Amino acid sequence: MKTLKTLLLTVTFALLSNAIKAQTNPDSLTIKLQQAFTQDSLPGMYVIMTNAGKTTYSHGFGYADIANQTPYSANTVQNIGSVSKTFIAVALMKAIELKYFTLETDINDVLPFKVTNPNDPNGKITIRELTNHTSGIIDNPPIYHYSYHFYPKLRAYDSISVSILNQMGFGDKLKDTSLVQFFYNYLSPQGKYYGKANFGEGPAGSTSSYCNIGSALVAYLIEIKSGLSYAQFTKKYILKPLKMDHSGWHVSDMDLKNHAYLYLDLKNRFPLYDLVTYPDGGLKTSPGDLSKYLMAISKHDKKLLTEASYQAMFTPQFSKEHPPKNINLTYRNKGIFWNLYTNGTIGHDGDDPGVGTYLFFNAATGKGGLFLCNKYLPNKQAIVDVLVKEAAKK
Repeated sequence: MKTLKTLLLTVTFALLSNAIKAQTNPDSLTIKLQQAFTQDSLPGMYVIMTNAGKTTYSHGFGYADIANQTPYSANTVQNIGSVSKTFIAVALMKAIELKYFTLETDINDVLPFKVTNPNDPNGKITIRELTNHTSGIIDNPPIYHYSYHFYPKLRAYDSISVSILNQMGFGDKLKDTSLVQFFYNYLSPQGKYYGKANFGEGPAGSTSSYCNIGSALVAYLIEIKSGLSYAQFTKKYILKPLKMDHSGWHVSDMDLKNHAYLYLDLKNRFPLYDLVTYPDGGLKTSPGDLSKYLMAISKHDKKLLTEASYQAMFTPQFSKEHPPKNINLTYRNKGIFWNLYTNGTIGHDGDDPGVGTYLFFNAATGKGGLFLCNKYLPNKQAIVDVLVKEAAKK
């Protein structure tokens, strides 16, 4: 009898202990995130942690709309910046599965015009080099920043924010409305924006230079071969299979009731905007929708890609012996658009006016995390460190 009582007490204590841990761990995580949220003076933020296809933590902080005290929720929608490039990676691997081309395909074998790098006129640019930012194509700021299209009539904004945008070089000055128009004008010698400033020095593959325009060019190649717009292609092969019903690429696709205000600071709001080169940073989604994507990627969901495609997407692109110039492999390597960090995580961050985002998973533990906030964050490290440490726990 005594043995039975002891056993029951032991089991009860263990169950209570586990229950306490389950309660305190999320609370501990919330406290750490609240500290970072307050320190960075963020308007709103949402954090989700995942494990083996399940959500293990989901918490909002602050507001999607400060003036109306609208909480930032799992259904709040906003731009996610360059986390969008991971969708280009998945779309590209799907296009390769469909046998449109390979990573080694010369882009001039697909494009309806010829791209000529004036600094390497006889050189070849492959799709792989676009994905790891060594193509020799670079972002020419006066042109790239003009590719943002703002919608000041759709909702309230503050003039100080627009003044800051103008000071930073952002302006709604390009008449291009499609990827084909923009890329012809930017990359063809006959184009309106073509020039040496659109290209880096040296041949493709020799130098690393993070490039939004080169990233979006991959999406345009997919358009050419598929006969679909990139928005349609990603809806068919990513958004619909994952039931990401609150996600889209353009302001006109979104329900503005759920769209967060994007802030310069706690008082001043930006107008809503799209990008002509929208694949490189223009996806608008919610934390809830994005967590579906994160869980699918972290568990190599066959609804999206074959296992071979996942393996190729996450294969390091640069050798330690012969890395390109301007990249430090002590911190991270590159996969196909994805960042392969030396701490064991795979992910990408995103920045834009009024936007700060991060998405990652730990390949060893299967755990992952994401956060979205409606303000640009010069340094996300405080939040990222908390989430990465949490995902490393076994």
